[in-house]
Amino acid sequence: MSASELADLAEEEEQRKRRAPWGVIALVLLTGLALIRNGSGEFDVGPPQPATAAAADSRVPGTFSGSATPLSFSEPERVRIPAIQVDAPVMPVGLDTEGWVGAPPPEDPNLAGWFTGAVSPGEKGTAVVVGHVDNKSGPAVFYGLGALKKGNRVEVRRKDGKTAVFEIYGIEVFEKQNFPGDRVYGSKGTPELRVITCGGGFSKQNGYAGNVVAFARLVEAR
Repeated sequence: MSASELADLAEEEEQRKRRAPWGVIALVLLTGLALIRNGSGEFDVGPPQPATAAAADSRVPGTFSGSATPLSFSEPERVRIPAIQVDAPVMPVGLDTEGWVGAPPPEDPNLAGWFTGAVSPGEKGTAVVVGHVDNKSGPAVFYGLGALKKGNRVEVRRKDGKTAVFEIYGIEVFEKQNFPGDRVYGSKGTPELRVITCGGGFSKQNGYAGNVVAFARLVEAR
């Protein structure tokens, strides 16, 4: 193995060490995602909510149209969800000064965030992409997330030039107070993706009561 290859391996290992294990991520996001609720929630028509039939079956693996080998680490640049007309840049988000998960600036409605404490999209494990459902001006990047159906695709373009393509196998809304962190963030042993925004009921005092979660698995890399 050449010196440059050894250096690349060392750098990748260091990146992995800097990322928190999924158990820590689950505990942090369980509370931190409650902050992703910016927006008025006062529009005549609220965001679509997932249908019961779209729930992920935790007992039986989903049916996918293909499979793909896990990719190496590379930060995401853009996310596309053709079924709901999403085409947005992705910025890294981490933890704020109070230890909560950050979110993209609400002033920019067409911006998603990749949580840097998790794997990058396409790596083995569960990657996490978050975004606002709305802001005071109207719908934001993941307003339509609850309208997705099983079989829809999520495409994530990465800085290494590859595009990781995920197929959705479930869409659900969970109350923030009873968020199933193990189920949402636990590694399935394959490259997976969770796309998360706010949903459920809304109150001026507490914001959105829940989070809409799209469950997806890597099926192609191009």
